[in-house]
Amino acid sequence: MKPALKILFEDNHLIVIDKPVLLPTMGVAEGDESLVTRVKDYLRSRYNKPGNIYLGVVSRLDSHVSGVIVLARTSKAASRLAEQFRRRTSGKTYLAIVSDHCDFADSGRLEHRIIKNESQHRMMALPKAAAESSLEKQAVLVYRTVGQIPGQRLLEIQLETGRKHQIRVQLAACGCPIVGDRKYDSPLPFAAGIALHSYRLEIEHPTLKLPLAFQAIPPACWKIARFGYDGT
Repeated sequence: MKPALKILFEDNHLIVIDKPVLLPTMGVAEGDESLVTRVKDYLRSRYNKPGNIYLGVVSRLDSHVSGVIVLARTSKAASRLAEQFRRRTSGKTYLAIVSDHCDFADSGRLEHRIIKNESQHRMMALPKAAAESSLEKQAVLVYRTVGQIPGQRLLEIQLETGRKHQIRVQLAACGCPIVGDRKYDSPLPFAAGIALHSYRLEIEHPTLKLPLAFQAIPPACWKIARFGYDGT
């Protein structure tokens, strides 16, 4: 039996989920499961709605990443939420575990240019400089160390831009790949997926215009208590 969806908030306009690790947000082959197919099945059953269910994806989490994600239940909500993400008026906070065996300050701001490496099927971070190609996208994040144990440190990360694999590729470019992230050359294993979690999401309700904030603790396999982190 599938575990129940962890629903953090739900109304007629949006639904906020604590996405489990190893579940793609969308874009799977027909017949395969994704977060979108699971939420549609839930809504269809809960509200006894046969046929197609509208669900707008306004931001994504990689399959290997867990945590807070919002989906729109109407096209109007999807448009307004997408505009918030585009204008960066929403707030996203992530947690990541990285190796402590690297030359990495306790806090800072990382700026790179990101471009897709077609031959390796992954993103690549280039040093901050004038873009040499229209395919290059600016990537900026701010981080701080919020916990440390021998060999590993826990980072709290806030995005200033939203690029594919941004946190993963920027940390790897600094010599600190996320634990478990084999795609970006981490030598360390992780219990499930990679040690990256969407911890907090702040948005404005698309119709009520009220500020909303949602938070989800990392999965049990993180054993986050050992870092002494309490979310403040």
